[in-house]
Amino acid sequence: MLKKIDRYILRYYLGTFFFMVLLLSLIALVVDFSEKVEDFTGEDSPTLYQVIFEYYLNFIPFIISLLFPLCALITVIFFTARLANNSEIISMIGNGISFYRLLVPYMIGAFVIATLHYFGNHYIFPSSSKTRVTFENRYIWKHNYEGTSKNIHMIIGQGQEVYMNYFGRKTNDASQFCLMSYDSSSINRYTTLHAQRAKLIEPDSNLWRLFHYRLRKVDGAEESLTMGKQLDTLINLKKEDLVRRDNLKETMTTPELKAFIKREDERGSGVSIPFLVEQHKRTANPFSIFILTLIGVSVSARKARGGLGWSLIIGICLGALYIFTQQFSTTFSTNADFPPALGAWFPNILFGMIAVYMITKAQK
Repeated sequence: MLKKIDRYILRYYLGTFFFMVLLLSLIALVVDFSEKVEDFTGEDSPTLYQVIFEYYLNFIPFIISLLFPLCALITVIFFTARLANNSEIISMIGNGISFYRLLVPYMIGAFVIATLHYFGNHYIFPSSSKTRVTFENRYIWKHNYEGTSKNIHMIIGQGQEVYMNYFGRKTNDASQFCLMSYDSSSINRYTTLHAQRAKLIEPDSNLWRLFHYRLRKVDGAEESLTMGKQLDTLINLKKEDLVRRDNLKETMTTPELKAFIKREDERGSGVSIPFLVEQHKRTANPFSIFILTLIGVSVSARKARGGLGWSLIIGICLGALYIFTQQFSTTFSTNADFPPALGAWFPNILFGMIAVYMITKAQK
């Protein structure tokens, strides 16, 4: 049963937090519009309806997902410093409320925010990002493709591998194309389909046209060879399997992300690491709300000579350091031999230890 003082702090925490989210979101909208105004007014520009309803209406949930941890930290520092400056915290402790007991409403507020952030990260924000990312790829980030275009080797199904020397993203052409199908139970039963050039007829389909092909079938002692100038055939390989946008992971809900990672691992494409890091970050980021809340309380619970301004400066510096550490560990996991789970959780581990130390010092 929550006491009156708990309800007072909790109402203060959540009310200030959502106001802070709204304020920073509006600032982010203004900054984003000033950066992209040329893209909105240039050649092949979107309509006003597209800018508002396809982009900014879906940009708001995206920016909110990024601001949740930082807003939680600033919010706690802002209203806790005011309580401290008004001697309210001293009064609470003087009336027999321990410092650790004082943390209970803070943790309840952090739990509410972290729960919203968790479900938003895994389901709501990715769904709303589909339209926004489609808009960005068409009008803003027109060349943000990732994936190799040379010396491609990929498993595309049970007992099927594909090789190609080069794949052109704009032309959908492949050179030195080879499809190998084999029976895993026998090394003397396989089929190879070579082509000097192959073309994906429709980008969203798996219909390929092979030019100057050679089809070789081996079944034990029997062997056949068929040659021709052109062959249309279905292959379990689409354009999205070869080249993809680097913001694709933002549009996937967690179930879709897991299915994508499993499929790419089975194919041996080696592109699943950034998506695996993203999967772990979607859980690690909400958990950081608890850690940053503890840090915020420890920073601002005492009446400081510099007042609210000094507490906010310290909080913003700590928030910036957390974001820097998060970005560093994410990049390290993506581009180096660093476990994705550890890369996503490392900032929480580091700042969790800092939070425990600061809380221990603050209660004294």
